[in-house]
Amino acid sequence: MTDPILAFAFELQAMAGPPQEIGHVRAGRRRIVPILGGTVEGPDLRGTIRPGGADWQLIQPDGFSELDTRYTIETDSGAVIYVQNAGIRHAAPDVMQRLLAGEVVDPSLVYFRTVPRFETAAPELQWLTRSIFVGAGARSPELVRIRFFRVE
Repeated sequence: MTDPILAFAFELQAMAGPPQEIGHVRAGRRRIVPILGGTVEGPDLRGTIRPGGADWQLIQPDGFSELDTRYTIETDSGAVIYVQNAGIRHAAPDVMQRLLAGEVVDPSLVYFRTVPRFETAAPELQWLTRSIFVGAGARSPELVRIRFFRVE
């Protein structure tokens, strides 16, 4: 048995639109953040994020956030990848309050991790569907940056 290691796969930069506030529902504060587009760059994957995705967030009173993000990537060669990226984000309550209000906060103060799943019909990209990945993210007012690592 060998211990897993992480290998950098690619970095995503997604432009986020203004959140749609649904309000306080049974499980917490629900909001939807539209994805307007973006880029993907890495050693084995380059492309753009198509507009039309979104992040369905459920936020607890202390700011703990459950993320369910879905979007598509179009590679430079024209292949399309569907991504469902589940994650969590939390920090000290005052930091989360500022982050959720759209203020700039130091990313080192926020725990933001994701576990993406990829679907694609492209034969050359099946490595995405046959591996486990983890992501480490940072959020600024209009941009989400996530570095994805393949678990080897």
